[in-house]
Amino acid sequence: MNKNEKVDALLHKRRDVMLGGGEKAIQKQKESGKLTARERIDLLLDKGSFNEYDLFVQHDARDFGMAEKVLNGDGVIIGTGTIDGKPVCVFAQDFTVVGGSLGYMHAKKITKIQDVAMKMRVPCIGINDSGGARIQEGVSSLAGYGEIFYRNTQASGVIPQISVILGPCAGGAVYSPALTDYVFVVDKVSKMFITGPEVIKTVLGEEISQEDLGGARVHSEITGNAHFFAHNEEECFLQIRKLLSFIPHNNKSGAGKLQSEKPEVNIDINSVVPIDPTIPYDVRQVIKAVTDKSDFIEVMEKFAQNIVVGFGRIDGKTVGFIANQPFYLAGVLDVNSSDKAARFIRYCDAFNIPIVTLVDLPGYLPGVDQEHAGVIRHGAKVLYAYSEATVPKITVILRKAYGGGYIAMSSRHLNADFVYAWPTAEIAVMGPQGAANIIFRKEIMEAENPEDMRKQKVEEYKERFANPYVAAAKGYVDSVIEPAETRGMLIHALLLCENKEEVKSDRKHGIPPF
Repeated sequence: MNKNEKVDALLHKRRDVMLGGGEKAIQKQKESGKLTARERIDLLLDKGSFNEYDLFVQHDARDFGMAEKVLNGDGVIIGTGTIDGKPVCVFAQDFTVVGGSLGYMHAKKITKIQDVAMKMRVPCIGINDSGGARIQEGVSSLAGYGEIFYRNTQASGVIPQISVILGPCAGGAVYSPALTDYVFVVDKVSKMFITGPEVIKTVLGEEISQEDLGGARVHSEITGNAHFFAHNEEECFLQIRKLLSFIPHNNKSGAGKLQSEKPEVNIDINSVVPIDPTIPYDVRQVIKAVTDKSDFIEVMEKFAQNIVVGFGRIDGKTVGFIANQPFYLAGVLDVNSSDKAARFIRYCDAFNIPIVTLVDLPGYLPGVDQEHAGVIRHGAKVLYAYSEATVPKITVILRKAYGGGYIAMSSRHLNADFVYAWPTAEIAVMGPQGAANIIFRKEIMEAENPEDMRKQKVEEYKERFANPYVAAAKGYVDSVIEPAETRGMLIHALLLCENKEEVKSDRKHGIPPF
């Protein structure tokens, strides 16, 4: 074979690798409604920016007839590229190559790009589409997962880690996404579960589909394992690009400041919150009324909807919002919303993103189910996360702030930097109705008209206790402001906090109520 023939042979080999599992496998992938691994990378990254590494890596398994098998790229594509001009690392499992199963060299490729991401301090995005561990490689496959999990943990809080589930993600494979910062899922495409329907049928005798067991909607709405839900892969990649436009690319860089722009949505912030504390409203309207261009990207939108978390900009700077949602369960804190809020607080703190908290809740959700589900332990996570966070913390009490809920939602007592309250704020141990029934019980019972007396005492309690001025008189609230003043006060507070420093204790780390 002459030199030119050798070059041609190498070129053909490269083309074979680019085809993954071959044309038939690719056709089958497309018929199932999924894009190929390379198409996904091209859609995600800036056009023409992808640089691939380890293209010719092959598996090194020798048992069960594997020695004779050629697995192009060993079922995963790794490399670097850019999103909006900023560098990222990426890997995409190729389901057309033995179902994207993870063997040791497959895992080595993933850990290699994880190491590059950590060394260069850039985001790492993993596209998961795999049947799980490669059985033929036995414990070596499990070792590969362990190496990936270890790096996920070491990178946590240093660089953003994003997992995209675009096919099956089963068994041990699910724990890498669970260790990352954000999990993206696509309707009818994403499947995540530890034990599949076949195992459940064998062990428990129950019939269940993959979709009902661990589909995109299950993890977005019920388990809370997914942070973003999309209807198709194209929408999913747009969501990733938008998220990366808001967050820092590492824990030292900062999100960057854009030009300040006024809110676009035509919202009269003075009339968003009803004066009657029993009437619900959508707190996202308040967020959009104070953010630049009214642009807000919500995280975990479909899970624990009694609390809203996500990112927006104020005066060009990225801010993390945490807000009770009166439109759902009156905005109470419960097991799931506590977990959702606490995790988001810790993310913002790790990446130096200021936190704005909007408060309107009657407290923690009562009930036997909540108590037995561990609402005490889960609720304590919010207290811990806010208390530990050293980023700027600004709180606005919109309406109700009762009992433990008042304390938990970034109150002055958990070291919030600035606390403002609207005139509609009611800050008290409990709601006026319940409080009046207890405090004035005797007077109400002995009154000629108990119902009129109850109404009178409720108003008396509101006048004396359930208003923002009592807390302001004690210095627990810095200022009572008109709703229209909110954006201006937030801009000023963020400016003051730009060089905030807080001395931490010399402990190794605390023990959160996990």
